[in-house]
Amino acid sequence: MPKPRLSPAIPVLTVLSLAPVIAGAAPAPTAADRRLEALKREAAAEVDRMQGVTQRTIDTVFSFGELGFQEVETSRYLVGVLRENGFEVREGVFGIPTAWVATWGHGKPVISLGSDIDAIPKASQKPGVAWHAPLVEGAPGHGEGHNSGQPVNITAAIAVKKIMEREHLSGTLVLWPGVAEELLGTKAYYVREGLFKDTDVVLFSHVDNEMKVNWGQPDGSGLVSVEYTFHGEAAHAGVAPWRGRSALDAVELMDAGWNFRREHLRTEQRSHYVITRGGDQPNVVPSLASVWYYFRELDYPHIQSLFEAGNAIAKAAAAMTETTVEWRILGAAWPQHFNKPVAEAMHENMLAVGMPAWSAEDQALAKGVQHELKAEEKGLETKVAKLEAPPAEPKGGGSDDIGDVSWTVPTVTLQYPSNIPGLPGHHWANAVAMATPLAHKGATAGAKVQAMTILDLLLRPDLVAKSWSYFRDVQGKDTKYTPLIGPQDVPATWLNRETMERYRPEMRKHYFDAARYKTYLEQLGVTYPTVR
Repeated sequence: MPKPRLSPAIPVLTVLSLAPVIAGAAPAPTAADRRLEALKREAAAEVDRMQGVTQRTIDTVFSFGELGFQEVETSRYLVGVLRENGFEVREGVFGIPTAWVATWGHGKPVISLGSDIDAIPKASQKPGVAWHAPLVEGAPGHGEGHNSGQPVNITAAIAVKKIMEREHLSGTLVLWPGVAEELLGTKAYYVREGLFKDTDVVLFSHVDNEMKVNWGQPDGSGLVSVEYTFHGEAAHAGVAPWRGRSALDAVELMDAGWNFRREHLRTEQRSHYVITRGGDQPNVVPSLASVWYYFRELDYPHIQSLFEAGNAIAKAAAAMTETTVEWRILGAAWPQHFNKPVAEAMHENMLAVGMPAWSAEDQALAKGVQHELKAEEKGLETKVAKLEAPPAEPKGGGSDDIGDVSWTVPTVTLQYPSNIPGLPGHHWANAVAMATPLAHKGATAGAKVQAMTILDLLLRPDLVAKSWSYFRDVQGKDTKYTPLIGPQDVPATWLNRETMERYRPEMRKHYFDAARYKTYLEQLGVTYPTVR
């Protein structure tokens, strides 16, 4: 019979104790089952006791608001928290200054926990204020909520670590950051450099407005991120333009060519570009110009086909303008595919934990932001999302380089409810909730689920075995992972450097001071919620 719906108001300790006595729901629990259940209750209670740690970590990382590859303060702070709690940390790994790997424990299984840490351009925002109110005008901010995922994982890992030490459980916990996820900039390199070669299962976490987990290939795309640079010849544009060869002309011809090509591409594709360099001033024929493309599709062959078409059009544009062209990959992401057995186990833990008990203030903030954005004013989600089969025909959309990891080792993504439904994404509005009680409660609920799923993997060898059977026999039956990056490609660690150098001095004035204030809202003097 289907599992009954459990009220989120019932404490997790009670919920877990009810599960085995539901008539006909399952065979009588074994001693191992009862032990696992008891340890899950203990882990959830420990996560509750650590709510202050979770909140401070969320608020601190929010206040840094650093763009991809420049997450200097963020990584320094997170590494400090992990070392204080007994993890061994290697910094600056894989040629990426803000990347690190934290490890604790020994032996199998090796459980890897990841989450992104970078912010969004021009998304600076006062938390708890339901309209556009930047902390620093024009500066970046956490307009995706990446400030909350590492706190989820760190809280869960510390809670489970205490149990593992007392119970003498074999297993290794490995934590790592998704550096420059918005640029799809690092996870393929993590795979290439062997971060996951001994890993049994990866538990990723990502902010959402729901509590959910997927299996199979969800809607969304993979991509390759490419910058094309054209080289021409400078000349005085007023006196002797015929002596020049415009690199900007080549960029514009490439863009025109690509836009004409769109009519003849599959509807599943997504492609978009920005001109990153267009010359110096109008009276000088541009000798250097660059354009940056994202080519998105549903599978590797179609992504590669788009890439090759882009290369051909770039060469043609160079030929028409008597310029030369070169290109470099700045990032890549395979389409995602998530593990069914682990997703099923995680979903059971979600049902046990339930959604947070939202306050009237939480709902008021959500509806205030929805009103500001002219979205449906429905407030916050109150039910755990169903675990549904993947779409028969996935649609194109967003990307995440966790896809490369998911084709390397059994992987799932925990989506926890720390944000507001109905928002645009990559926007200042998505930062409004991210250093408020709404985000703190959602992350605490997510940390409980993550901790309980770690315990499932530690104490249920059959679950790890099933995850690999699915990975090899179902997911990998007809598809082989081929990296979109080549052996000569390197992480684009120079990106966003100038932007952060411009804004960081002013942003630094707003860093969270946890020694003086309990919350970031208190430091900023923001009344929760502030709505129109």
